[in-house]
Amino acid sequence: MTDRLKFIWLLTVLFSLFSCTPHPENARKIKELPPLYPDYTNVTIPVNIAPLNFLLRGDYEAIEVKAGDIVINAKGNEAVFDMDEWKTLMEKSAGKKIEVTVTALKDRQWTQYEPFTWEVVNDKIDSWLTYRLIEPDYEVFHHLEIHERCIENFDQRAISSFRQVGDRCMNCHIHSQQNPNRSMMYVRGKEGGAVLNENGHLRKLDIQTPTGSSVYFDFSPTGRYIVFSTNKIIPAFHAKPEKRLEVFDSKSDVYVADLKENRIISSPLLADSTWFETFPTFSPDGKYIYYCTAKAITKTKEITSLQYSLCRIPFNEKTGAIGEKSDTVVAAYKQPGGKTSVCHPKISPDGRYLLYSVADYGTFPIWHRETDLRMLDLQTMRIDTMDIVNSRMSDTYHSWSSNSRWFVFASKRDDGLYGKPYFCYIDKNGKARKPFCLPQESPTFYDNFLKSFNAPEMAKGPSPFDANDVERAMQKRAENFKRETAPDLQ
Repeated sequence: MTDRLKFIWLLTVLFSLFSCTPHPENARKIKELPPLYPDYTNVTIPVNIAPLNFLLRGDYEAIEVKAGDIVINAKGNEAVFDMDEWKTLMEKSAGKKIEVTVTALKDRQWTQYEPFTWEVVNDKIDSWLTYRLIEPDYEVFHHLEIHERCIENFDQRAISSFRQVGDRCMNCHIHSQQNPNRSMMYVRGKEGGAVLNENGHLRKLDIQTPTGSSVYFDFSPTGRYIVFSTNKIIPAFHAKPEKRLEVFDSKSDVYVADLKENRIISSPLLADSTWFETFPTFSPDGKYIYYCTAKAITKTKEITSLQYSLCRIPFNEKTGAIGEKSDTVVAAYKQPGGKTSVCHPKISPDGRYLLYSVADYGTFPIWHRETDLRMLDLQTMRIDTMDIVNSRMSDTYHSWSSNSRWFVFASKRDDGLYGKPYFCYIDKNGKARKPFCLPQESPTFYDNFLKSFNAPEMAKGPSPFDANDVERAMQKRAENFKRETAPDLQ
């Protein structure tokens, strides 16, 4: 045997030794679900989702995963699917259920866990997700970025970065009807402003009111108007360790901005100094502005009495007119499940459901462990407590997919500290299914990543700009807006 052949033979032997993965033998079956992380057991998933890579919690020597036609044998405790095989499995399984069986080796004993299912639905989810990456602290912000990620694979990028905006605070990125070609975000601080994206052209806007600049906002259906709140925010620290921080408004009002004529429209019903108005959103047909309101307080000790109701007021998108009468849709103190304060209303694009969060009090639910999601059927006015969706930790900052079948929300259910994006399916009968976490390429990603995913928002495609474009936009002089009172509703 020549030296070259000896070398090849040696490499072959070494490769065989190191690549050999044990296979299940004499496995004992148990009536327990495997300790998956993230928890992908018995979930409903869209046909276009990225692979649900996962790990088993514990010191496992090897695992075998059977999911439909796919079989994974791997050393250690991680299951990573091949992208091409996964896509084929999703296409073949659309409208069906996949049975998944996990068998694991630990202490020289193979254990086969109770099988679970993945129900694959044909209702696709919007393919892109934007979110703010922020450290889960409560004192300062640091190194903020707004990222977008393709939900169908693991491609991602920053569309605004601290590196290019002077390490300033950035508000989250909001789309108009899940359209990536019309969106807006805010960069705070000196010479900051709203960055409006119109088909990749970025405008820097100075949208100021007596209360301040916009905080929470939403687009009208045509994209000509935004409705926004201005909030003077006061932070207060809790004596109780389970409540790190309390944030509440000392002032808050709601206005409408005409993005075509650069004017701000006000109404005495939405800017009443004796009431706090916040979290505005348009109905999908543009005929109403929904918002939350509570009787104003003046002292920090009164914060537990800060109870927000959900109201709506008519709006005429042809004239920019705000109505003369406001109606209560969901009153505070009348919430099923005992929670009393309403926040973050978001209406499904088909106009059927209104998703909102509830907490014991206040408007900063991200630090309220008791915060849950509720869904109001706008046809029957029935409120779903969404028990299958909510956890013992904060569940909030939600948004819809364009087909009204999916929504995403930020949940701290894993550790009470780090927020992660979870997706939930709403079937044709309005029933919510068990949510699942945004898949990552590495099963250990969430264990090692030290940022929260804040205010996730779905879009039908990628943004037509990047962080460099935002940097250039911030160097421009901001466009001013004039303030006026709305005309009479016609």
